[in-house]
Amino acid sequence: MNGESDAGQPHLSIREIAEQTGVAARTLRYYERIGLLAPAARAGGRRRYAQGDVEWVRLLACLRETGMGIREMLRFVVVLDADEAEIARARLALLEAHRDAVVTRQRAVAERLRVIEWKLGGYRETVQAAGGGATP
Repeated sequence: MNGESDAGQPHLSIREIAEQTGVAARTLRYYERIGLLAPAARAGGRRRYAQGDVEWVRLLACLRETGMGIREMLRFVVVLDADEAEIARARLALLEAHRDAVVTRQRAVAERLRVIEWKLGGYRETVQAAGGGATP
């Protein structure tokens, strides 16, 4: 499925993979249920993940934290009837579009930060002029 989950023998518990990635166990179960994460091997009824799953989950977390929606993440994961080059092309296009969206949001946040800094400067001047002393 993700092409990256088969590195090593499954030995990590869901708790261990959650600790290593910062992704909640509940989210990992959800990702597995909807197809973002390959189904874990079962040992005694408990999920077991391979070390390769850690990097895959970190990538999923990065995509999610930078604003990629679940639908887009599923499109990134699921490329049916495609060879390796086609999968790479599809993922490249998705990641480039996502990067462009992140850069656009970054620029918007930077502009808002400039406005906040400008307002802070004005308030600091007002406080100093009123004899309020230094501000943090």
